[in-house]
Amino acid sequence: MNNVWVKPLIGIALMLLTSSTHALEKTWLQPAFVSNAFIQVALRNEYSPGEKKVRKWNAPIRVYVEHQVADKALHKSLLEMHLRDLTAITGLSIETTSDKTQANVVWVFTQESNYQSEVKRLMGRQSANNLGSAVCKAGFKTRQSAIYYAAIVIPVDKAREHGKLVACIVEEVTQVLGLPNDSDQAYPSIFNDNSPEELLSPLDIVLLKLLYQPEIKAGMSEAEVKPVLNTLLTRFADNGTLSQSVDVATQTELFQFIGY
Repeated sequence: MNNVWVKPLIGIALMLLTSSTHALEKTWLQPAFVSNAFIQVALRNEYSPGEKKVRKWNAPIRVYVEHQVADKALHKSLLEMHLRDLTAITGLSIETTSDKTQANVVWVFTQESNYQSEVKRLMGRQSANNLGSAVCKAGFKTRQSAIYYAAIVIPVDKAREHGKLVACIVEEVTQVLGLPNDSDQAYPSIFNDNSPEELLSPLDIVLLKLLYQPEIKAGMSEAEVKPVLNTLLTRFADNGTLSQSVDVATQTELFQFIGY
């Protein structure tokens, strides 16, 4: 695979992103909508019902990447662009490392024939048995709600078959920052299976910024986090964070690489 293939694929995805962003109501400008979307995405789990607590990283993130398939340079370039984007948005220190012993995130590019076994190796039997129709998979572990380890497995041939390679790179690592749930109540968003977003939407930018404000603490319950969200969203409305989220989304390195 090379850039000749990737750019048309991403271009199609980006047209969907642009059209949906303009066609839908500007939800990221509505504090009540954003607050509910945060609750649904950050305090719920895709495979575990019920209310959860805020989960987030309190330490630098070091990513070790295993390339089990070809196109290593392309995959490395795409993931590193997105990691730099996430660093800029959240303020987290996120870098790749060649030393697996220093890593707290393991990211594997593999093939579909090894997909289940790699998920089992990195995330356990239960995750491997719950793959269902998932094109790619990620998970994390916590101590007292602070995330300390995460793993991501992308079966490249399967992802390409579904036109989801870029979407997998973007969504899975973004989810392991502490936004693990998919919800129809977040749109337009990569955290919504019925939304065509393949890249971070303006709403996704706001959700990430909220999660990594120091006022949002790992372990907060829904009741504890709601008034904090209200305060932060008032600030975001006043200082332009909400209105500027479109510019942030379109100025990410990955977005710019695509050619828009």
